[in-house]
Amino acid sequence: MQRLNNKTCVVTGAARGIGRAIAARFHAEGGVVVVTDIDEAGGAAAAAEIGCRFERLDVREETDWSRLAGIVPVADVVVNNAGVTGFEACMVAHDPEHASLADWREVHRVNLDGTFLGCRYAIGAMKAAGVGSIINISSRSGLVGIPGAAAYASSKAAIRNHSKTVALYCAQQGWKIRCNSIHPAAILTPIWEPMLGDGVDREARTQALVADTPLKRFGMPDEVAAIAVTLASDEATYVTGTEVNIDGGLLAGSAASPG
Repeated sequence: MQRLNNKTCVVTGAARGIGRAIAARFHAEGGVVVVTDIDEAGGAAAAAEIGCRFERLDVREETDWSRLAGIVPVADVVVNNAGVTGFEACMVAHDPEHASLADWREVHRVNLDGTFLGCRYAIGAMKAAGVGSIINISSRSGLVGIPGAAAYASSKAAIRNHSKTVALYCAQQGWKIRCNSIHPAAILTPIWEPMLGDGVDREARTQALVADTPLKRFGMPDEVAAIAVTLASDEATYVTGTEVNIDGGLLAGSAASPG
């Protein structure tokens, strides 16, 4: 049996990367998937290839969420995946000393405000039935400090905490609405391409970026999607307010052994 059979699933930031992989896996598991993204062309293309529906959504905008609530008033699964690092346009300072307030706020506006609004939408779309699964995509960077990406790390840490608050709130109301967070580390998505490049040194760059990871490789989007399917399914009905790390062992501690 397909694990998400006939469940209505909304995935944000699903035009590419982790969001697209989650949408594809949900569809393969029988979910009725709604792909959303601010990128209309990319989102529509991804939805067409997967075989599901697309709706434009800017997660920063409350009016966009209100519009989505009118179009998709009931949902069983909501994945708040849309996010930015702050380095999309160019490499700018994001350390605690030199980051501008405007850049700091924009990262939080997408990552944190977008997740807040997404959780609020999800509660409204689930509370009539009193059951559902909210999955927030945080990051390994939400569990440790990242000196050169202070806003990103701060926003992802806040997503982790807000997920627990949402889980407790829903339980207080007597709903079987679960909320959990996933914390990926280095997952090979288009966001890494500027750092990897396409030159002869690509492999060396790749190995350098995962040198500290015990499994010595990047994770793949579908490996994150596999965790999302489990959390979305009825196999995880006793899992709420928790976090799942998918990091190749990075947070387990040192891989070194005594000599």
